[in-house]
Amino acid sequence: MTDIKELLLSRIRDVADYPEPGVMFKDITPLLADPAAFTALTDALAEIAERTRATKVVGLEARGFILGAPVAVRAGIGFIPVRKAGKLPGATLAQSYDLEYGSAEIEVHAEDLTAEDRVLIVDDVLATGGTAEASVQLIRRAGAEVAGLAVLMELGFLSGRARLEPVLNGATLEALLTV
Repeated sequence: MTDIKELLLSRIRDVADYPEPGVMFKDITPLLADPAAFTALTDALAEIAERTRATKVVGLEARGFILGAPVAVRAGIGFIPVRKAGKLPGATLAQSYDLEYGSAEIEVHAEDLTAEDRVLIVDDVLATGGTAEASVQLIRRAGAEVAGLAVLMELGFLSGRARLEPVLNGATLEALLTV
């Protein structure tokens, strides 16, 4: 795992003062552009999906789509997008959550999940955990079981893990990298 960590870290670019002064943005686009690194990432996340016996991958908008879809294909299971409110056609289930300044809402097509599904949530970064917590609630409201949450990178200083562990009720929470 050390080799993959080194590979992934070497392909993540720090961008100072983005999106605002004082923030060090972790840009994963160089990782996505490198087929060896992107394949290694996909394989590592697919292994988590297989180990948790997931039957579906939920990808969180927007980078969770980029990471989650190939993981689902590699693991041979379905992919479900969780979108910002108003982006999915037809009947949806919605979940609101609080942001630092205001609130947001995410949605999923409820018919895409069943009581037989075990769902692995995939995203690029675990920060404060607000979006991930809302997705856990949304998946459960749709009747499915949360098998776990897998992310490329956890920003440990923002304490998202502490927020999510009680909500996950023992489901897996795995970060390939912690910064």
